[in-house]
Formats: sequence, structure tokens, C-alpha cells
Amino acid sequence: MKTSLPERRPPRDGRTGVPDASGGSNGSEGSGLRGTSAARTRVKVGIAVLGLAAALTAGASLFPREPVSPGTGSADVPVQIAGPAELPASAASVEEAIKGLGDRLRRLPRDDQAWAGLGAAYIQQARLTADPSLYPKAEQALARSAELKPDNFAALTGQAALAAGRHDFTEAVRLARRSVAVNPYGSGAQAVLADAYTQLGRYGDAERAIDRMMELRPGVAAFTRASYAAELRGDRAEARRMLERALQDAFTPADVAYCHYYLGELDLHAGDLAGAAERYRMALQASADFTPALAGSARAAALDGRTAEALDLYATVVGRLPLAQYVVEYAEVLKASGADPSGQWELLRAQRSLMAEAGVRDDLTWAEYEADHGSPARAVEHARAEYARNPNVVAADALAWALHRDGRSREALPYAKKATATGWRNALLLHHRAEIERALGMKEQARRSAGAARDANPAFSPRLSALARFS
Repeated sequence: MKTSLPERRPPRDGRTGVPDASGGSNGSEGSGLRGTSAARTRVKVGIAVLGLAAALTAGASLFPREPVSPGTGSADVPVQIAGPAELPASAASVEEAIKGLGDRLRRLPRDDQAWAGLGAAYIQQARLTADPSLYPKAEQALARSAELKPDNFAALTGQAALAAGRHDFTEAVRLARRSVAVNPYGSGAQAVLADAYTQLGRYGDAERAIDRMMELRPGVAAFTRASYAAELRGDRAEARRMLERALQDAFTPADVAYCHYYLGELDLHAGDLAGAAERYRMALQASADFTPALAGSARAAALDGRTAEALDLYATVVGRLPLAQYVVEYAEVLKASGADPSGQWELLRAQRSLMAEAGVRDDLTWAEYEADHGSPARAVEHARAEYARNPNVVAADALAWALHRDGRSREALPYAKKATATGWRNALLLHHRAEIERALGMKEQARRSAGAARDANPAFSPRLSALARFS
């Protein structure tokens, strides 16, 4: 799965890729969200919310009006950009592609491939910036491409990626399979299939799509997906080998940073905090504004007991890009430090509204939030809705934990078993299973599950459960 950057992880926060750090605020600005002043927190949260709201309403035109420099495209050669789920790209390159495509379409408004490219570019930009207002613009561009040339594979692949970005993975599969029927050699459609099948819990189908990607275009996008598939099977050695192959194939700063970042995530979730911190440092060395690596550094610092450093880093991360995953992590570290996390919860609720307005449904985030920090009954409602649509191991865990927190551990146990059935060495899932088994008086089973959680990640902290989730 990461697109602009190739995706490995289950998509969260209305995105299916790692966002870029462009347009971020500096650390001193973000540090005001640490909870030391309630009034200052409310002001800063209000500013962040207004910024997100502005992103939804900015830019009425479908493509930019500014002309681009000569050489971006010609009258007879379409401007090309990678499919939204296929190849890596930086925020700057995607923005330049959007400008070039807009310039071309003002001259050649019936160029169906340019419209498809524009839609794909908007999807990539949405992933890189976490701006959901770009999804309707992508939808319009892709619809125009399909209108000009029905059943063209570029439009179908873009529409499939858009459906995945909105968490409608069943529709993403339908559209991607239509694209494959039109063009069996498009690796972008296989990338969407791999991502969507993973979300639907159809792991065998996902691996077959990854294998097809390897046949068509072995590279960063294919290797990183293969890495995640191996990780879900519990094969960390193969997961690392695939990421190392991706790193060997990477040549842009964004690609290199991305690969180092996920190697760091492998280390972090295995309990090697020093190794993780070094990988995040290498990612930032490759691309200084790569926000996920900064968030990884914050996780490593928090789990290593360097709380003040972690809070400063999280303030910068959330100031740059207030994604739900980062906001929840920051709030948990604030709470663990004795500070007030309410400003972050307010920001999380604002983000939820904005994503919903853009057609993104994210019951998973709210199932996890309500189970750990809100109403377990509401958590069950969200988790059931998520699992009904996307019965993957993460959704199974969310439902199991929500039921347990709502006092329904007997109902929770089958879902906890499903969540741990693939062999994934995920400490959070194993910890949840242990707690459910303990509540049911299954002492020996609980001991084994708790031991497996410790073996998987000796640095795991139940107080900071969001830091154990995969971003």
C-alpha cells in the first residue's frame, strides 16, 4: 500500500499512504499543545481546526489557474504521472504534475488520459497532505476521463484508488478488477487490489496481487507490500528482507526515507528502541521534512522514558499534520505525563467531521478511541460496523477489545482469536487477547498470550497502546 509513497499498512485517517510533511509548523508553535495552559490549548486547537476546515473549502476550480513553466507537457504528448497506488512521489512532484496537467487540460479539454492523471494526482496529494477536500476534486476529474472514454483502465484504476482512500474496499476491488480486465498489465490496479484485499481480510488474494505486481514491475511499491504481507504472517525476517530490497531500489529522498522509516517500525515493534531511533534518524537525514519519521522518533522517545522530548516531538508532528493516529498518540503521552489531553481529543473530533464531509468512513479509529478513552458501548457499535465492512485482523481486534471493555468478554474471545490467527507478532493484539482470557478465568491461556506479547515486543506499554498500533 503508500503511493505517492508505497503503502504497507492498513489505511487510517482517511488516507492510504504516508503523508508528506510539507507546510508544517515549527516545534515552538506546537509545544503550546502540551496541556500547561488550558486557554492556550483551546486557542491552538481552534487554529488547527480552522486550518483543516479551510482545506475543505479552498480552491473552487478543479485544476489550478496558474501557468506552468515550459517543458511540463506539450500539445501532443500527454503529461504522465504514476498511478495513485503504484509509485512513490514527493509532494512537490505531485503538485507540479497537477499544475502541468491543469495547463494541458485548458488547452486540450478532451484529453481523457490527462483527466485520469489529474484525478490520480489529486488522490496522491490527498494522501501526502491528509487533505480530504481533494477527494471530490479527484472524483470529478476521473468521472470526466470515464465520460470521454468509457472503460479506460487509467480512470478505472484511479476510481479504485479513490474508493480505497474513502475506505470502501469492496468497491475498490470491483473497480480494480474492471481495470485489470481492460489492461492485464497495469501494476497500479494490482496495487489497489493488494491493499483492498488486505483490508477485507482476504490475505491470500492480497498476496496473489502482490505476486502479480512483482511480475509486472518489481520495485519499491511491490517490495513494501510484500514486506507487510510477510509481517502479517509473523515472518519478521522476510519482512525485513523485503524492505531492504525496497531500500536498494529506492533512489528519491522520499523513497529512501520511507524505507528507513518502516525498517524503524519493524525495530520499534520488536522492542529495539535504539535501532528504531537510528532508522528514524536515517529517514530524516534522507528527507528532513518526512513527518512519519518524526512521529516514529516521538514514539521511540516516549517508550524509552524520554517524555519531555517525546512531547516536544509530538507537538511538532501534530502541528504539521493532525492525523488521527498522531493525535491519539500525542494525547496518550500527554495523559501518561499527567498533562491534560482534552485539546487533542477536541482536535480528533474536528478531524472526524471533516473526513466524513469528504466521504471517508473511519469506524476503526473511533472504535479504538471509545474503547480506551470514551464509551465502550459506542466502541462496540463502531467496531461492529468496521468489522462488517472490513473483516481484517485489526478490525477483529478492535471488536474484541470493545466487547471486553463493555463487560462482554465471552463474546470478545472469538474475535481475539481471529485477530491473532495469522501469526502476526503484534504485542497489542496479543495483550488484548491475554486480558480477555484473564477476565474469563483462562489463566494458562492468558499466561501464554501475555508471554507472546512480551516476546513480540519487550518495550510494549499498555498505558501507551496507540504507540503499538501500526501507522
